[in-house]
Amino acid sequence: MRYAKHLAVALAYVKSVGPIGYVLYAFGYGLIGLVFPGSVLTIGAGAIFGIVGGTIVVLTGATLTATIAFILARTVLRKRIERITTKNTKFQAVDQAIAREGIKIVVLVRLAAVFPFTIVNYAFGLTGIRLGPYIAATAVGILPGTIAFVYLGAAAASIATQHHTKLIITIAGLVIAFAVSIFVARVAHKAIQRAGVDAS
Repeated sequence: MRYAKHLAVALAYVKSVGPIGYVLYAFGYGLIGLVFPGSVLTIGAGAIFGIVGGTIVVLTGATLTATIAFILARTVLRKRIERITTKNTKFQAVDQAIAREGIKIVVLVRLAAVFPFTIVNYAFGLTGIRLGPYIAATAVGILPGTIAFVYLGAAAASIATQHHTKLIITIAGLVIAFAVSIFVARVAHKAIQRAGVDAS
């Protein structure tokens, strides 16, 4: 309850400071995402910044999170992450698949969302992929899901003020956004399995 109250205050502040709010939100997302799932922040970005602005902010923040976690896993947290992932057969399969197919596997794992975002950010740091391709693959892979959840936040914020016709269009757009996201995730899930990763 206290967490929700603090979050509401923070969101209100970001909304009140104008363009700098985009930077603050993306940076805050990048740091908070190192420890906590960012789904609530993703929806909040849609409510504050709209679909386009929210997508840009979340894409920036989530990619920042993924990049920081990746670097930490390759440096100061390496031994700790190794202990966590050593006995995880699914991750070992991902590691082997990346060794064979590289950036393609990172994109598919992101699209399919078969591993928790917070955890896999660190785990990817132990693979052989280079930082640049990893960042690019992450940004591409998280885009469909980002748009869907940002759209949810934007729709929720605007539904109360819309007329009947616009309300129908908004809801239809929301359904389409999630349908596309789910379809892409299923295609990616099957592709991962063909690459030898048990994503069940």
